[in-house]
Amino acid sequence: MEVQVGSTNPTKINAVKRVFSDANIIGKNVSSHVSEQPFSDEETRLGAINRAKQCVDVSKRVLGIGLEGGVMYLENQLYLCNWGALVTPENLLYTASGARIPLPEDIAEGLQAGKELGDIIDEYVSKRDIRKKEGTIGIFTNQLITRSDLFTHVVKLLRGQWEYSKKVNAQ
Repeated sequence: MEVQVGSTNPTKINAVKRVFSDANIIGKNVSSHVSEQPFSDEETRLGAINRAKQCVDVSKRVLGIGLEGGVMYLENQLYLCNWGALVTPENLLYTASGARIPLPEDIAEGLQAGKELGDIIDEYVSKRDIRKKEGTIGIFTNQLITRSDLFTHVVKLLRGQWEYSKKVNAQ
């Protein structure tokens, strides 16, 4: 089986490799066709779906997976959010979301000013490419949960839905 991931980001690819250890995993540089910094569940989910759809290869029976991070408001508090999508060669779509945590006010202010979360976090911790390593979730959970952990959970939800659907349809 081949699975194409709509990103070349190592945290996303590693998450898919953890869950699809029996598959050939290929990262593909595609656009999410949403804002650089998605600002709602709807926009973040759509970004994941768009990434997954660009990875499906019907002729080669390749699954497409898209993973997208974003932020969303809940009761005037900005939260970190993430979504995933799995699209099959038959064009069946499965989506899932993961854990959310509130973002500190100074981070939220940077986002509201139009900056991208990855850039804000890099500056916040004086490191580079946090989005390709522990991610914002890793910073604010003291490394107990990393970005790869977060996306691994989402990919498990996607694979579980897909496998359950195959099982039910086989009966």
